[in-house]
Amino acid sequence: MKTMLILESPFLSIIVRTAVIYFAILIGLRVAGKREIGQMTVFDLVVLLLIANAVQNAMVGPDTSLTGGLIAAFSLLVLNYLVATLRLRWAGLRHLIEGTPTLLVLHGKVLHANLRREGLDDETLEAAVREHGLANLKDVEMAVLETDGSISVVPVGSEARLGKKPVKFLSRH
Repeated sequence: MKTMLILESPFLSIIVRTAVIYFAILIGLRVAGKREIGQMTVFDLVVLLLIANAVQNAMVGPDTSLTGGLIAAFSLLVLNYLVATLRLRWAGLRHLIEGTPTLLVLHGKVLHANLRREGLDDETLEAAVREHGLANLKDVEMAVLETDGSISVVPVGSEARLGKKPVKFLSRH
């Protein structure tokens, strides 16, 4: 019973290892794209679970104690809180971590280059349009892949509700 509380790795080593893994996974998910976050498939879930299992030893090293696991878990919670707080204070960090929305449809026309770059197909886009109660892409004024991976759809005739404030979108058409 006593041995499960005794650290086999230095306290600071566990914290540093955990921080490195946290930022590596954060960067990896950012590079993977918005689709990976908002449109998780069974395959994505399997990869996420395997990553969690694969990095566990990298975080705590040879330590299998309860204390080592708690230190790693607490470190992850603190790091996540700090990143979330800093992200709200600095727009540059928010942009780096979250990215920007991507325009997928404009005036009923699909921006295929943006769709491909985000790893989406026409069927996924059409499903999102139907989920918003529209039957046809011609009825879409604008569709946007948001930074959280969801697809927002604005129907034709909704321009008045959009307001006059310019909106920045990643659009390469």
